[in-house]
Amino acid sequence: MTQTSLLVLGAILFAISAVGIFLNRRNLIVLLMAIELMLLAVNMNFVTFSHFLGDPDGQIFVFFILTVAAAEAAIGLAILVVLFRNLNTVAVDELDSLKG
Repeated sequence: MTQTSLLVLGAILFAISAVGIFLNRRNLIVLLMAIELMLLAVNMNFVTFSHFLGDPDGQIFVFFILTVAAAEAAIGLAILVVLFRNLNTVAVDELDSLKG
C-alpha cells in the first residue's frame, strides 16, 4: 500500500467519525464509538508517517494516544452505567437530570 492510500483511508475514517458525532447527538454509546474511531484514524496517520519517514517517534506517540483512549472509554462507560441505572436510558438529552 502506498502512503497516499493509507492517508486517504485515515482521512475517510476521521470523516466518518466526525459525521457520526455531528449527526448522532442522542445515543452515548454511538458517540463514544465515534470518538474512538477518530482517535484510531489519527493513530493510523501517525503510524503511516512514522513508517514512511523511518522515524519511530510516531509509533511511540501512538502508545500514549491509546492510553488516553482507554481512559476515555473507561470514564465514558462509567458515566453510561450511572446514566442507565438512574434513568433506564442512554439518551444524552437526559444527562442534565443527574444533578445531585
